[in-house]
Amino acid sequence: MDASDILSLARSILAQPTAPFHEDAVRREIRALLADCPHVALTEDRFGNLLAHYRRGKSAARLAFAAHMDHPAYVGREFLGGVPERYLKKKPPVKKFGAFRMWDLPACEFRAGRIRSRACDDLIGCTAIVAMLRELERTGADCAAWGLFTRAEEVGFVGAIELAKSGLLPKSVTVVSLETSSVKGGPVKIGAGPIIRVGDRTSVFDSVATAQLQAAAKAAGIAHQRALMQGGTCEATAYALYGYRTAAMCVALGNYHNCGPGDRIAPEFVSLDDTLGMARLCTAAATSADTDPHRELRKSLEIRLTDHRRFFRRLEK
Repeated sequence: MDASDILSLARSILAQPTAPFHEDAVRREIRALLADCPHVALTEDRFGNLLAHYRRGKSAARLAFAAHMDHPAYVGREFLGGVPERYLKKKPPVKKFGAFRMWDLPACEFRAGRIRSRACDDLIGCTAIVAMLRELERTGADCAAWGLFTRAEEVGFVGAIELAKSGLLPKSVTVVSLETSSVKGGPVKIGAGPIIRVGDRTSVFDSVATAQLQAAAKAAGIAHQRALMQGGTCEATAYALYGYRTAAMCVALGNYHNCGPGDRIAPEFVSLDDTLGMARLCTAAATSADTDPHRELRKSLEIRLTDHRRFFRRLEK
């Protein structure tokens, strides 16, 4: 998997118009991109979420990587998604796609190492999952993993909640939420690698699952960041509320929800290298062994305990 692979997938997915409850074009494109992967089974739940299950060998999936297919947009006369009113009041140009309208911005441009789009959030997350599934297929990886593509995240995680309540995804699976998250939401930099997300504005995620992502990144030599991204709430919080163990990763995003400088609507942007790193980290995590990430730390602390036990004995006298 290299940068040209990721950019090609991003161009295909970002070209698809989308809005909350109107993710059909994105879902069709994801299906098309995974059609030549015989070990990826695709199903839709009754709400229209798309579930992709890669399996080769006998092992059961430990991880499910989740991203949402929608982006803030006008549906009818109503604007669905979190954009401050001061941006909407300026009535920026829009483009109509049947029952919804998106900002009239480029679907995908690439320059100076950055992908610029009307909808990086969260089609870049979808791109990373598709890239992971295709890479597992290409390499013949002996493992199993889920890819979850959900609907209507921008109005309150309704697709993810429907999926979590459905029972289709085993509770033994750890859900890893993939996002593009505002660069203002943590001490992170665009271009410094994917971010292993300790938590969001609402929740702190599972410590062991987070450490396992870090261990996978370190073992694969993937440059990464680690931060509490508190600029917003992501789907990991939603899955956790319905009983799933969760973790998260993201890439740093500029112009979150198209909110550019001077209260003007502008393209969102992310680093191509960060996106490639996130896809590689998903692949590394999916193929890594289910080991205890705290084993070495525990061993080190046990040695310290042994070294200082004599002080306990002195106090007991």
